Amino acid sequence: MPVDADGLLAVGGGSAIDTAKAASVRSGVPVVSVPTTYSGAEWSDGFGIRTPDRRMVGGGGGAHVAGIVYEVGLTLDLPLGETVGTALNALAHCAEALYVRRRSPEADEQALAGAVLVAAALPEVVDRPSDREARLALLRGAAHGGHALGLAGLGLAHAMAQAVGGRYGIAHGAANAVCLPPALRFNKEVVPDEIARLGDAVGGDPAGRAASLARRGGFDRLRDLGVPRDELAAVAEGAAKRNGNLDNPRVATPGEICELFESIW
Repeated sequence: MPVDADGLLAVGGGSAIDTAKAASVRSGVPVVSVPTTYSGAEWSDGFGIRTPDRRMVGGGGGAHVAGIVYEVGLTLDLPLGETVGTALNALAHCAEALYVRRRSPEADEQALAGAVLVAAALPEVVDRPSDREARLALLRGAAHGGHALGLAGLGLAHAMAQAVGGRYGIAHGAANAVCLPPALRFNKEVVPDEIARLGDAVGGDPAGRAASLARRGGFDRLRDLGVPRDELAAVAEGAAKRNGNLDNPRVATPGEICELFESIW
């Protein structure tokens, strides 16, 4: 795919950046991202492709990620739902980097720094959306989370969020906001020390703190996002096969994931 350009510039949230990354793979040219949300997509060479009604239809990897530019002014008008949803996505990046199979001391450092900032700054941003310093702290936290994502990868919470979001056209941030708490509860039994470290960073029980932060954006139950209860088992089957679950410290069975979905339906 010959292209008469030196590179691609992606300005926007995760969907815009993923679109540019897909174009980067096809064209072979590098992409520079200017994120306007807290999604962390700018740190990964992978991407997802959705239809106009947000159903997932494909994806891949191998984008030529060349640089990131952060400008807090571009986040000041971000609506509440997108603010909280993508911030919870960032928190999920921090959490999962602490215990997935590819974890490392460098990823741990980024994850813990990000978790502290996201947990502290998000309530301030919700209360004062135009507070530049609070937005800057949240953006820094998301950047640490994205860096942790790039180093370590994803876990069970993202596998659940990707499965439910891609099937029902739910925004990735919203899906992560709802799916992170049960995944943390599941992993607490498997990697209690890592969950405890996360708790120290966020100032309390991680699952409880994540659920409380998610509710600040109106995210609580799958039913509120349009997910039918009688299809949870089928969604769980799909989630179980995703790389995030396969890289979890203990791979969850479809039945276990279905129970987790039931707990948040």
